[in-house]
Formats: sequence, C-alpha cells, structure tokens
Amino acid sequence: MNPAHEFHILQNRRQFFQGAGLKAGGIALASMLGRQASGDVSKPVNMYPALSGFPHFAPKAKRLVYLHMNGAPSQIDLFDHKPRLHDYFDQELPDSIRNGQRITTMTSGQKRFPVAPSKFKFDRCGQSGIEMSELVPHMKTIADEIAMVRSVHTEAINHDPACTFVMTGSEVPGKPSIGSWLSYGLGSDCQNLPSFVVFTPTVKNPSQALFTRMWSSGFLPSKYDGVKLRGSGDPVLYVKNPPGVSPGDRRTMLDALSKLNRKTYDRFGDPETQSRIAQYEMAFRMQVSVPDLTDLSNESKKTLEMYGPNATKPGTYAHSALLTRRLIERDVRVVQILHRGWDQHGSLPAQIKNQCMDVDQPTAALIKDLKQRGLLEDTLVVFGGEFGRTVYCQGKLTRENYGRDHHPRNFCIWMAGGGVRPGITYGATDDFSYNITKDPVHLNEVNATILHLMGVDHSRFVFPFQGLEQRLTGVEEVEPVKAIMA
Repeated sequence: MNPAHEFHILQNRRQFFQGAGLKAGGIALASMLGRQASGDVSKPVNMYPALSGFPHFAPKAKRLVYLHMNGAPSQIDLFDHKPRLHDYFDQELPDSIRNGQRITTMTSGQKRFPVAPSKFKFDRCGQSGIEMSELVPHMKTIADEIAMVRSVHTEAINHDPACTFVMTGSEVPGKPSIGSWLSYGLGSDCQNLPSFVVFTPTVKNPSQALFTRMWSSGFLPSKYDGVKLRGSGDPVLYVKNPPGVSPGDRRTMLDALSKLNRKTYDRFGDPETQSRIAQYEMAFRMQVSVPDLTDLSNESKKTLEMYGPNATKPGTYAHSALLTRRLIERDVRVVQILHRGWDQHGSLPAQIKNQCMDVDQPTAALIKDLKQRGLLEDTLVVFGGEFGRTVYCQGKLTRENYGRDHHPRNFCIWMAGGGVRPGITYGATDDFSYNITKDPVHLNEVNATILHLMGVDHSRFVFPFQGLEQRLTGVEEVEPVKAIMA
C-alpha cells in the first residue's frame, strides 16, 4: 500500500472517533492479559463482560437452556390433544378450516386432504392437568414445572428459514442467534468456558441439516459465536497442546501472539482483532476446563440412571443433557441442544416414537436435576421446534400410519424455570389444531419473553448495522407474554 494513502486511512476522522473507545478497551484488555501472563491472577480477566447498563432490570433467569427439536415435532401427537378428530377420520379437511391458507409443494398436488387423528393416547398430567401424549411419559412427570404454550405461530413454511427465524428472529441468514445476543449483552461470569455452548447430538435419521447460522454471532463480534462441543473425539478440536509443547510453552507463544495482535489492532482498529485475542485466551483456559467438564466420574449412579442408558455415551442427546446441567453449574450463560430427525412426512407414528425415546427421559431428567440442585429457579429452559405439522395426511392414510406436512399456523413450545409460571397452559387452537382461537404468540414474542425473563428490554437491545437499529425481535412492536410469567 502507498504509505501516504495508508497514513490517510489511519488518520481518517470517522475511524478515529469510531475506534477510540475500542482502542481504550483494547489497552485495558492487553493490560489485564499482561498481568495474568506475568503471574498476577488475583483478579482473572472476564472474557465476556456485560454491556454497560445490562441487565436493564432484575432478571428472573440468569441462564438459558434452549432445546430445539429440529424438523418440527407434531403438536397433534404430542401436546395439543384433539379427541374429536376421530369423528373426522379420512374425511376431507373442511374448506372453512383451511380457509385458503398456503401449503407446501409437497402436498399441494394431492387430490385430497384427509384428516388424520393421532393414534396416541393422551392423559391429564400432574395437579395442573396439562394434557400430554403417551409418547412422552417422562415429560408427564414434570407437567407441574412447565408452562405449555399451544398458540405459537410463524411466517416461515420451510425448515431452513423457519429454524433461522427461531434462533435469530429473521428468515434472512446473517443475523445473530439468540445465544449470541445474550452473550453480547449480558456477558458471562464463567471465566474458563465460553459464554454460549452448543450440542448437536447424533441421531439415526438426521434428515434436515443443521447450519452454523443457528448459533452464529452474525454481525456481532465473532467471540460471541456459539462454541460447538463435539460428540466424538476431542470435544473441541485443537484445544490440546500438540506433543512436545508444555503449558508453559503455550503460554509464552500466546503472549507473543497477543503482542502481535495488539500491534495490528493499534494500527487498524479492527474490533475482530480483539475478538481474536480473547478467543486464543479462552482456548488456553479450556485446556483445563473442558476435560473437567466432560469427566463424569463424580456423577452418582442415581443421576446417571435418571438421564437414561445413554447418559455416559458421548454424542447422544442424554449425554448432551447431562453436560448441559454441568455447564449450567459452571455459570455458562446459554446452552443449546439441537436434536434432528423430527421431519416426518411419512411413517410418522414409528418415527416420532423413536425421536421421543431419544429425548423424553433426558429432558425430564434435566428439569428435575436442575431443580434438585437449586438451579432451575434462575435457569430458563425452552423446548420446541420451528413450526408444527398438518392435521391432514401427506401420502397414504391408515389408522396406524400417516404422515404430516409443515404447518406454520400453530405449534407448541414449553418453558420451565426462571420466572415462568409453572403448571399452566396458554393459548388454544380449533378442533383440527389448524388455527389459533385464543392468545396467539408470535415467535418474536417468544424471544421478547425470553429476553424479558433474562432482565433485558428487547426494545432497547439494539445494534447498529446496515443503517438500522437491529433487534433480535425485529422492527415491529411486540410485547413479552406476561401471562406465562410468575
């Protein structure tokens, strides 16, 4: 580059004022890291400090666990009991119910839209009487801990944009995920683990792909990306020192690298350079914290049995759920488990049964485990998918076998823990689980509710990007769902 041109760029008025605060932060970070490298560890560096003024008000929940069932679980077969559907078996879905609403290309060519009642039995559970399917016998035992929301809706009708919407508040890729937003705003008190951790357990029929945009930091600094812990081999690649490199050697190399990166930052003022410094430091700390996290030798036999036979098998949902509790114990801000295989266009009864066998027991165990350790009251747990399934059958229909297409008009999620009213049902749908009849809840309202319970006013939580004050909850005015809050 021409030296005169480079000098002009470095002295650019806008860059100077934009970078002044960041440079001051960089100097402070460098100073703290320098103290730590020299042995002054009396006050460890907080890798994820909260933004000034955050939280906006006293939070009911300090941590978030998001259990995402990727592929869209059938609300009709799990949580939205419609006993009158048996009177309509194989009858055409009334036009007055469908009301011209759009359907996907996978069923738009069908000549008929026959009603397919669920083949599974439902029971009223606990003192609250929340209705749940026989598919989730373990979740039935936590009915009095959860708030069941039966009236969630979205605009997205295909998986990828719908999942992107659930996690980022937008169907357009490139926006930060909810975990990244919370990490950015609230930071983390955990010194030796990332503020946002992600699991993607293995399944027999993975079906839909999982894209990193679901835990990406988008336009926020990249240090707020979710860190994915692997289910086989090393939980995090390349965290361990290679043969012949001691921890002291690694510390020396990182200190030298940090000095080079600080020089780069002083020269160009790129905040991503600060992220790089912080990420290298976190990786160094994780060399000790990750092995400790994944060592289950101190877990009691009773606890392992509660999570089920796969609790000690890395890569399973049960193992991920158990590690989630261990992460929450260590004050990690956000933990996300994304479980695939819920896209059941055909052979739904057999497929959904297998899916529920995978997640039902560990999910209930996680709630019970958090509660018995005194962690549930300030940990918010969310369970749900990206949309629902149709009441009409896709493909051939029998009483024992059917498939269901995508249905964004209504679906179910449940919440438990920090600030949630336990043992309630909110919202309702018609007799066909096709249209919402009471208390609709948009996905942006779900996210506004999560932020509110975490002590954040979603309307004030903004980040300037591409000429807009970007928010997780979009540009339209929405409100948290106060009715499900304790």
